[in-house]
Amino acid sequence: NMALRELASLEKYLGLKKPNKYSTQGDKKVPVLQNNNAPPLVGLVTIACHLVKEAKRPELLGDGAEGRAVVQQWLEYRVTKLDSHTEDTKSILKDLNLYMQDKVYLAGNQLTLADVLMYYGIHSVILDLAVQEKEQYVNVARWFDHIQHHPGVRHHLPPVVVLRNRLYTSRHH
Repeated sequence: NMALRELASLEKYLGLKKPNKYSTQGDKKVPVLQNNNAPPLVGLVTIACHLVKEAKRPELLGDGAEGRAVVQQWLEYRVTKLDSHTEDTKSILKDLNLYMQDKVYLAGNQLTLADVLMYYGIHSVILDLAVQEKEQYVNVARWFDHIQHHPGVRHHLPPVVVLRNRLYTSRHH
């Protein structure tokens, strides 16, 4: 189950010492985390936000009210658009490419949970792109490459070569 692998990677990235035991519910295998005496936490985003709080890394949920809202928007986007496969992947890549034109991270000036979960969610899509397509979505490719090289993020996923180094493909050689 992809979501469980992501949560395990997120725990490692956050440096949480003892891994949680997750179960899943329904056909969609939605992750569930038993939460001591409180009601169980259900769903990738809910659990991921909980883990971030547990690790005392509030900055990963965004900076200030506006930053937090943007992070939540992207977490929502991940679940409603990317995971539901209701939208065509190409239109998601187009959206993202446009949005990332002048940005290094999805929200604010530092890595947040939005980057990590969008990276996990879009990994298989990027993996399947032909070189020409990666060049078409150059901002997404740049962002993706940046996140995959961020220390500790990649864990369960293989690295993807996203951009050919222009230096070596120039015709002057």
